[in-house]
Parts: sequence; C-alpha cells; structure tokens
Amino acid sequence: MPVSSAAVGTLDERRKVASGDIAVGVVIGRASEYFDFFVYGIASVLVFPQVFFPFVDKLHGILYAFTVFPLAFIARPIGTIASMWVQRRWGRGTKLTAAMFLIGTCTAGIAFLPGYETLGSTAIVLLALFRFGQGLALGGSWDGLPSLLAMNAPKGRRSWYSMLGQLGAPIGFIVAASLFAYIHSQVNADDFTDWGWRFPFYCAFAINVVALFARLSLVLNEEYEEELGRNDLQPVSVANLVRAKGRYLLIGAFTALASYALFHIVTIFPISWILLYTDQEIGEFLWLQVFGAFLAMGAVVVSGLIADQLGRTKTLAGLALAIAAYSGFAPQLLAAGQRGQDVFVLLGFILLGLSYGQAAGATNANFGSTYRYTGAALTSDLAWLIGAAFAPLVALSLVSHLGLTYVGLYLLSGAAGTLIALGVNRYLREKKKTTNGNGTAV
Repeated sequence: MPVSSAAVGTLDERRKVASGDIAVGVVIGRASEYFDFFVYGIASVLVFPQVFFPFVDKLHGILYAFTVFPLAFIARPIGTIASMWVQRRWGRGTKLTAAMFLIGTCTAGIAFLPGYETLGSTAIVLLALFRFGQGLALGGSWDGLPSLLAMNAPKGRRSWYSMLGQLGAPIGFIVAASLFAYIHSQVNADDFTDWGWRFPFYCAFAINVVALFARLSLVLNEEYEEELGRNDLQPVSVANLVRAKGRYLLIGAFTALASYALFHIVTIFPISWILLYTDQEIGEFLWLQVFGAFLAMGAVVVSGLIADQLGRTKTLAGLALAIAAYSGFAPQLLAAGQRGQDVFVLLGFILLGLSYGQAAGATNANFGSTYRYTGAALTSDLAWLIGAAFAPLVALSLVSHLGLTYVGLYLLSGAAGTLIALGVNRYLREKKKTTNGNGTAV
C-alpha cells in the first residue's frame, strides 16, 4: 500500500534527531572528560609534589608536576589522528570504546600508582605515561556531536545550542574541586597525602564507565548514525585536511586563545599561588572556586544569548578586549590579599564562562561539510595545546622568577592572539566573497 506524503513527513520528523538529545550526549561526554583533567590538575598542586617529587622544595615540586601536566595536551592531537584511522577502519563505536577504556585505565593507574619513595624515578615515568595516555584517549573521544548540535540548531539559535556542550567544563570542575575540598576537610594532612587524594581518581574511573555507556547508547543509535552521515560528519585523511584547509586549523586554534589561556589561570594556577604565597586555607579556597564555577555556568548560558544577538565574531572580539582589560589589573588583585584574590577568581570565572561558551567551533564553518568532522577535532586539540597546556607552568614560573605583572602580560598575549585570528579570518572571508563576486574560482 502506498505511503502518504503526510506519513512520510511524520516518519522523517520521527527519525530526525532532537537537538535536546544531542545536547545531553555532549554535556555527559564533556563533563566526564573535564572531570578527569581537573582531578589531575588539582592533584598536581596539592599532592604530586609530595608524592612524586619529594626530593625538591614545594615550589619546584609543583613546577615539576606542572611539567608533566602538558603531556596530555601534546598527546591529544596524536590521539585524534590515530582515532580517525580507527573509526574509518572499525567504526565510531570501536573508537569511543577504546578511548574511554584508555582514559579509564590511565586514571585508575594514577590512583593506584605508588610514589617516589616506593618506586623512585619509575613512579615519575609511569605518571608521565599515564598522563600521556589520558591525552591520547581524549583525542580519541571525539564523537562529532558538538558539530551536529550546532548544525541542527534552529535558525538564529546556533550560538545558544553551541554553548550547551561548553557547560561540561564548569560541571567537571565543580565535581572535581568539591571532592577534593570535602576530602581535604575530613582527613588529616598525612592521610590526605597517603590515600585521600586517590579517591577522586577512583570516582573518575567510575564516571567514565557510566559516561561511556551513555554516549554509546546515543552515538550508536541508528538515527544518530544517519544524522551524522546526512551532515557528512565523517573522518577524512588528516593529510588531505592539512593540504586543503590547513590555515583554518591555525586560525581556529588562535581564535580561542584568549579563553583557553584564561582557562587554567583561574582554575589550576591560583591553587598553587594560594598554597605557596598566602595563608588562606586551601579547602576554603577550593569552595570559592566551586562558587566561581557556578558563576561560569551562568555566564556560559548568557554567552549564547549575547552571541545570537551580536554574532559570535563580535562577541569573541569583545570578550578578548575584556580579558585584555582584566589582565591589566589581575596582578594587583592577586597581590591585594584575600579579598583581592577572591575578586580575581570570581571575575575570572565569569569572563571564562562568557568567552569559553562561544570559543569552540567559532570558525568551524571554514572547513565546509567534508572536512568539518576532523577539522573541528584538530582545531580544538591545537587550541588546548597552544592556549592552555602550559598555562599553569608558565604562570607559576613567571610569578616565582619575575613577578605577578608577567602573568598579566601572558593573558594579554592570549587576548591579542584571539583578536589577530579573528581579523585574519574576517579578511579571508571578505576576500573569498570578493573573489566569488568576480566569478573567479577560489
């Protein structure tokens, strides 16, 4: 019996993936990933200097831990490239399962890893390997859902829907910092260094298991597979991507620089500053940061409303200028005692939420449909590597050797990078329009 056009329309609507369902998958996946990374980052300040670098003073112990910290971000693009090959050969489900298994294994490995006093330098090597493995896994966890969410957004609401996945960062930090703050307040210093710090890593492993099954149930659904294919969100050869769209990888990475440079300056670096240079109780400061992360969540939501009205380019440019202004008085706030430090953190989290809410994927349209899936993943990897990977190490090194003023200059350089990248992107876009208008092939 022939099927009526109304029935076909109903069938198409039923088979079309709801943006809300995509958003759930994105938030679950990103929150679990950020939780893992924030647990490691906080432990790099509070625990790893004593456990893995007890042979140096506290400052150099934290600097050594911050030297291991960027390994995950260095490994991330390698993981993305390898996982794209795995997906082309064995499918998205195999890729995601392998990635989540690897990040869970590495996180659990850190939880059970004996310290320097037991294994000597082998403990440091294993810590570095596990950290590198976390980065490989994060690169392999790209599922294309953020791009699908943005492409499926209603007209005039793309910025709103794009920001939903960015909520994973403050959620991950809230859970990680809350766990550390609670455990730190419940056990004495010796017990915290001995076993208390390991509990958040156990939780990270459990959360990864739950997140894996939640994401697989979404991504491997037949409707999702069809929707990803309909939008041409499939992996391509990285070599072909670089040849065809290589300049847009760099433009996209630098477009997010202001936000990503600020990212660890208000989350991980301040913990080291408070521990080394102030008398403030660290648990109290972590709760302050948790409050700041809630402010960041609200700011992420607001960023979607603003960007839908002004456009993402204008929004990012305006926020880069705001971060540049913030960088001018950030050193004075940090040096102004507890009240100034609190203002530095809370204002920084608000700016982070506003800028980070629109930083991801701002220039992904440059890749077109064919290269968007792989291009979006590698752009994000490069943005993290350039902007965020070395931020705690650079900031603490500058503070300890040159003074707080240079932390402000570091943030200022990130804001300048974003403004330059936005300018270059606009120039190329206008040039392309002009060339097309003259009838010349681009």
